[in-house]
Amino acid sequence: MGVLCQPAWSKALIPVQRKRQPKGFKRLVSEPGAAFLSTNPMPSSKEYDKHDYWKRISRELYLAYDRICAYSCHLIPSDTGFHCVEHFRPKKTYPHLAYKWSNYRLVCGKMNGRKSDFEDVLDPFTIENGLFILDFPSTVIKPAPALVGATKRKVEATIKRLKLNDDESCIDARQMWLGSYCEVAASQESIAYKILMDVAPFLASELNRQGLRGNQIIQRMASRIVSTARKS
Repeated sequence: MGVLCQPAWSKALIPVQRKRQPKGFKRLVSEPGAAFLSTNPMPSSKEYDKHDYWKRISRELYLAYDRICAYSCHLIPSDTGFHCVEHFRPKKTYPHLAYKWSNYRLVCGKMNGRKSDFEDVLDPFTIENGLFILDFPSTVIKPAPALVGATKRKVEATIKRLKLNDDESCIDARQMWLGSYCEVAASQESIAYKILMDVAPFLASELNRQGLRGNQIIQRMASRIVSTARKS
């Protein structure tokens, strides 16, 4: 079975290929932001609310990063999704980065709230491939088995902070995408995989890495359903 070409951000959770700032960014964001900071170098949250120039390029950020949340690695729907310009380095602590394109990450509203001003989350722009793995069919995210020491602790801290194994959000979404994949893959695996890459790239890449594309993951899912039914 051939392997489809994969974009750089899809190889593992949660590497993201940095994109160029959009046209007009300097005029719309950085220049008015610099002017504001020149008179108020340490703004409060309320003051930032009146000078949230980054919102002017929210749509551009959304499109530049293919509508994929940098933290969950899931599609943020245009109609029902809530996407945010996330300041990776909190603007409260790093005001000089508040109006810098390089400090922005595309994330969904839920992940933005969980990340908040904490700084114990790994940066999607600098993270190494292969630190996070998915268990199938549970779709629980875990640190790679070979990780030890500080690196393992950072991965665990990221999972905990972002609640990536929260059954009511992240796991539920991964189970939904995996179930949809299995339905289509039974007859058209290559199409199912391409769709999965577009909406849940980390999930898709882990299926591929673990050799579970097609019948193998479908069989695992079926076994889980049977096992759950017997317990109920």
